Amino acid sequence: MESTPKIGQSHAPRREKPRRAGSPPILLNTLGVAVLVATLFTAWTPASFLSGNLTEQLTGFLPADAENAAVPGAARQLVRVGIVAGHWGNDSGAVCENGTTEVDVNLRIATLVQQKLTANGIETDLLEEFDPRLKGYQAAAVVSIHNDSCVYVNDQATGFKVAAAMSVRDLNLANRLASCLRDRYQRKTGLPWHNSITTDMTLYHAFDEISPNTTAAIIETGFLNLDYAILTQQPELVADGVVEGILCYINNENIVPTAP
Repeated sequence: MESTPKIGQSHAPRREKPRRAGSPPILLNTLGVAVLVATLFTAWTPASFLSGNLTEQLTGFLPADAENAAVPGAARQLVRVGIVAGHWGNDSGAVCENGTTEVDVNLRIATLVQQKLTANGIETDLLEEFDPRLKGYQAAAVVSIHNDSCVYVNDQATGFKVAAAMSVRDLNLANRLASCLRDRYQRKTGLPWHNSITTDMTLYHAFDEISPNTTAAIIETGFLNLDYAILTQQPELVADGVVEGILCYINNENIVPTAP
């Protein structure tokens, strides 16, 4: 436990040497744009909101299997997403006085997110903090799940934070993913937005390790002090908020921009 935590202090690790070798991800190739138009663009989004093309972004992570084109919903089912369980396989993260560790909370939420995305037809990889598969990882999206300090700071140390990967090729898509996560997570959990994004989030190591074509974001789902109850007793609700944010991005759903 850190002795003098500050409001908004992130426990997201920066770049470290990978711990062990692992198997490379299954890379997905190209399916026709026509199928994506019919399956992913089911909700309208203002053209001015995205200068990048989400269809082209997701097309790169779908297999080039002509037979799939005849299967309704095949394009969506074959989209790949990576979920990083913060600190998993590396360290404990924040440690609470009662023995609860951030890594255990992160892993529980991340595992539920993986299960729920899989149930929605999304191929989902559950990744360690410094998973060797992150090197050049290609997917429609990568989301890393973390939590903030166990120590009480003040009554304002509550809520969630989201930061987009600024090192990816298409910043519009990264901001779109972050906006979807912020909108859907807040609506689902009722937790407030905590506007204290740190360099541990914006310079998160995985952002520089994955393929620049992979859209990514990091979310701190709450503070392990004032938000302890929802994070540990309602992990299904927390996971639902993350899943709905990812599906908002994958399905190109409409969102109403919120004030900073």
